[in-house]
Amino acid sequence: MPACPPRRLLGLAAAALLAWGARPAAAAGEVNLYSSRHYDSDRALYEAFTKETGIRVRLIEGDADQLIERIRNEGANSPADVFITVDAARLARAANAGVLAPFRSGVIEARIPAGLRDPEGMWFAVSKRARVVMYDRERGAPEGLTRYEDLAEPRFKGQICVRSSSHPYNTSLAASILAADGAERTEAWARGFAANLARPPQGGDRDQFRALPAGQCRLAIANTYYLAAIGASERPEDKALFARIGVIFPNQGEGDRGTHVNVSGAGLVKTAPNRAAATRFLEYLTGDSAQATFALGNMEYPAVAAAPLHPALAAMGSFRPEPVDAERTNTNAGPALQIMQRAGWR
Repeated sequence: MPACPPRRLLGLAAAALLAWGARPAAAAGEVNLYSSRHYDSDRALYEAFTKETGIRVRLIEGDADQLIERIRNEGANSPADVFITVDAARLARAANAGVLAPFRSGVIEARIPAGLRDPEGMWFAVSKRARVVMYDRERGAPEGLTRYEDLAEPRFKGQICVRSSSHPYNTSLAASILAADGAERTEAWARGFAANLARPPQGGDRDQFRALPAGQCRLAIANTYYLAAIGASERPEDKALFARIGVIFPNQGEGDRGTHVNVSGAGLVKTAPNRAAATRFLEYLTGDSAQATFALGNMEYPAVAAAPLHPALAAMGSFRPEPVDAERTNTNAGPALQIMQRAGWR
């Protein structure tokens, strides 16, 4: 299994969709999916859905905000049936932009916990990723680091590796801290965090924990699925790296809010021309096969509690997640980014 599923754009499919100037006739045998997820495991899931149902998935991939704007611009002529994206704030933005329709399904409500569904039925989560603190086991776990807030303490000066503040993973994390601690304390936290950086923010999540054994930093902030993908690799060097990286799930104390999670979620587009096919597809995403694909194929935490967990994730340990509040995350994302950048976390 590769260390991480490669990202590719479906150039020909995208060009074909871009060329549509008018809304196509509804076809029971297809569902038009706009997705900001770019994983080979997702494509395998779509192929399995088609094989099971006979419904073809026509896929267009792109940046979430650009896809939201595209659906808005297409208006009543949009071919889009289903919208899928990573990050709760983007799901809230899609709902607020008026491109999603309230969608109720007994199948989905029976399988996806209420805390992972929009109260108005605009979207539901299909998978989760935890944003955690990683460390080099050979140097030992940092004593007394149990909360995100601890990362701002002066004792960690020059020890943290992290990617840019503008990435949604970090913006959503800071939005969570802003909601929990308020603006003044979050400003202080961001200043302390920025002062503790081992190097300027750079690269992606994998670059952060790879820097640990290289001695460039002692702590790395990254999502679990990146490390799990390394753990799932058959390459000896990847297995060795996975064994060397320890994981801290922050904010697990009694009464604390839990570890921050990013969710991927799906919603029905308001103008969907293929509603029956879209309904079958959305329900399929919560089924055993699809949830196993998210968990075992892309090393994400499944949204359905009974679904299998990849051994690489299980090896990291269990944790209590912070409740998902997409609207609050979206509201706080802009102010949180401003706070981080004022603090020098660029």
